[in-house]
Amino acid sequence: MRLIIFCCIAFIFSPLTFGQVEASTIVDSLYKEDQFYVGVTYNVLGNMPEGMSQNGFSSGFHFGFIKDMPINKNRNWALGFGIGYSANSFNQNLFISKDQQGETTFELLGNSEFTKNKFSTHLIEVPFELRWRTSTPETYKFWRIYTGFKLGYLIASSTKFANSSESLKQTNISDFDTLQYGLTMSVGYNTWNVHVYYGLNPLFEKSAKLDGEPIDFKALKIGIMFYLL
Repeated sequence: MRLIIFCCIAFIFSPLTFGQVEASTIVDSLYKEDQFYVGVTYNVLGNMPEGMSQNGFSSGFHFGFIKDMPINKNRNWALGFGIGYSANSFNQNLFISKDQQGETTFELLGNSEFTKNKFSTHLIEVPFELRWRTSTPETYKFWRIYTGFKLGYLIASSTKFANSSESLKQTNISDFDTLQYGLTMSVGYNTWNVHVYYGLNPLFEKSAKLDGEPIDFKALKIGIMFYLL
């Protein structure tokens, strides 16, 4: 009797069991890749005026969403378009302050004149990418090369200065260029990807001058980018 009951139960549930096995082997032929990103970078200033230098660790933190749009049958080529957020700090010896008329002034400091001197920027970014990867519907570890262009809109900026006797902070410096844009590239395998951003325009407006000369340094960001589905 027990054998008959067991056979009946097995017969009833066997379609569900096989259905689960079949479902687990279904391949998503319309898959998409790497639609969320998180990255950290080391920020470098290029084309600095004579006498200016960086000190300490200048960092960047970046995250966002990129819509992945495959453009060929194998889906290993795609376009990416998205939106993200970027926070950056630059430790250096350019002192940014305001005079009695409220105008922003710039002055180079000696390393012994401060214990902290940096400026920070916060941007909403719109990345565009041309994406190549070796992914397949069954493979989650693959090589990738993503190249593109990133447009950033400055939403906040600040400066911090400190020495042995005082500490100063300013926010929303008008001399920063509101629009920041540059070229990007991410290259890697699986989790680890080297990421580079090269700014094409200066961080400051043309009105920002040091000793009568425009401050036209640009940002170079080098770091690691992590991609998630």
